[in-house]
Amino acid sequence: MRIGVPAEITAGETRVAVTPETAKKLKSQGHTVCIQSGAGVAASVPDEAYVAAGAEITDAAGAYASDIVLKVRCPLDSEIGLAQAGTVLVGMLNPFDPAGLQRLAGAQLTSFALEAAPRTSRAQSMDVLSSQANIAGYKAVMMAADSYQRFFPMLMTAAGTVKAARVVILGVGVAGLQAIATAKRLGAVIEASDVRPSVKEQVESLGGKFIDVPYETDEEREAAVGVGGYAKPMPPSWLERQKAEVAKRVALADVVITTALIPGRAAPVLVTEDMVKAMKPGSVIVDLAAPQGGNCPLTEPGKTVVKHGVTLIGETNVPALVAADASALYARNLLDFLKLVISKEGALNIDLEDDIVAACLMTQGGEVKRK
Repeated sequence: MRIGVPAEITAGETRVAVTPETAKKLKSQGHTVCIQSGAGVAASVPDEAYVAAGAEITDAAGAYASDIVLKVRCPLDSEIGLAQAGTVLVGMLNPFDPAGLQRLAGAQLTSFALEAAPRTSRAQSMDVLSSQANIAGYKAVMMAADSYQRFFPMLMTAAGTVKAARVVILGVGVAGLQAIATAKRLGAVIEASDVRPSVKEQVESLGGKFIDVPYETDEEREAAVGVGGYAKPMPPSWLERQKAEVAKRVALADVVITTALIPGRAAPVLVTEDMVKAMKPGSVIVDLAAPQGGNCPLTEPGKTVVKHGVTLIGETNVPALVAADASALYARNLLDFLKLVISKEGALNIDLEDDIVAACLMTQGGEVKRK
């Protein structure tokens, strides 16, 4: 089977869908791997490395003239025209973009969005959201440390003692947990908040302090449990109490990292303008929810700005800033997914009885299958 890997042309996208490691494995399974020239350069992978792994170097048209096309981001209109009807497309295709899915259906592509994979044990190795969020949580702390004009750890020097930075992390999913672990390794004092009570032990196991907001009604407790690993929208009564508790911590923080996202919805506001005004001059906010509007209304997606003396970082594609490792993890996610749609004999085998395959299928036969 011919597997094509076009270069990513979306602005700011530096990742690549296949690495020499996964190209070699696909080659060993009898597939022909065609990489567009330069596709891996931004991720520190030159064409020569792919050739050494057994891949062929081609142009964009050659990459799209394949049975299966592997991408990081959904193809732009100019790319869709290169794809052939019936081609299988696998990538992060944004299941919540109806217009984008309709374009893929119009091109007669069979497409799979890995973001839609169920959050089950069996699907963990294909969980692109978790693999990339892990990268984002780490890089968020690195960006904060770079912008913060003081040390993270406590230092005792001949010139006096430097206090440890106080870091508040809002949203304790994969990105939040990695941010806690990274900030702890840098010596910061960490507090974290999340609507799900189950994460308290995880926060404390990483050395952070959980900002606890008690639940007063059954409705609040039920919402806090979440669905599929994600938080559900919380009742206004609980949100008001949480806002009050978080506001106290944010006012004392040197760094705030926000990670709260609900799939298909605008990011919830966690840090208000009044909270920002109460922060110390020189403080830093890294808003990982910037792609969906941001957890702070002052965040400007794609920009780093200073407002009320606070630096707000609104990078919209944080994993792309760690392109080499982000690509390596993503490529392994793709490799594991391909095992579900390619038979042992090397033929295409789309089994809609498989819950992962069915959940990820977005378009087929000119129709949008996303429910």
